Amino acid sequence: MKRPGEDRGDRGQVTVEFLGMTPLIILTLVLMWQAVLVGYAYTLAGNAADEGVRAGTAAPRGGARQAACAEAGLKHLSGAWRGDATVHCSPSGYVTADVAVKVPVLFPGFIDFPVTVHGHAGAVEEVKH
Repeated sequence: MKRPGEDRGDRGQVTVEFLGMTPLIILTLVLMWQAVLVGYAYTLAGNAADEGVRAGTAAPRGGARQAACAEAGLKHLSGAWRGDATVHCSPSGYVTADVAVKVPVLFPGFIDFPVTVHGHAGAVEEVKH
């Protein structure tokens, strides 16, 4: 018959198992965070394209329209996301904006993946009578 406290062969086993699982837990959290950043990049690119088109339809035709569209698209991106972002706008009667944003690695503004996320928006020019 064993007395209480006599068999301590598995003492600390939970700690050892937790330490063994810690790298896997951290890797899972990092991958989930990176997936959130990819989704956020899509959201930012789409919103910047929408804002660019909105400003482009309100501006007069020509170079002023393209400048207003590009400026509005970049204005709605924060500094860390704006770095490598590009905005291209069409000057025709159907105004379109294409925004390209780089996907960052873990934190915006440091290192970017060689992956670019695109946002596209379009609107018909309203004619004022």
